[in-house]
Amino acid sequence: MSKTVLIADDSMFSRNLIKNVVRDNGFEVIAEASNGRSAVTSYQEKATDIVILDLTMPLLNGLEALQEIIDYDPKAKVIMYSAMGQQRLIIEALKIGAKDFVIKPNINKLLPAMKKIFW
Repeated sequence: MSKTVLIADDSMFSRNLIKNVVRDNGFEVIAEASNGRSAVTSYQEKATDIVILDLTMPLLNGLEALQEIIDYDPKAKVIMYSAMGQQRLIIEALKIGAKDFVIKPNINKLLPAMKKIFW
């Protein structure tokens, strides 16, 4: 059975790019969110194996959404995928509980980050 994925990014272009790459590599995208609030709700409803979460989103930013997801499920596997790669944001995300932080547009680094969580 393939691992399930929730993609949360306010850019439809980014969501589609991520979706195509992860699907082509054996992951099953079962949920998408265009803002932080719906990312949290989708995770609570579907409990996907992995969450790919952008930092810059409406309603809740990525760090706020990450905190709510981790509060709900401390074992959640979340990878931050954002163009906002400042050191302090990376450190904060990892402190909250993100498993990794990949800086956009390095889509080629996203799959290895996902795979190392499971294999």
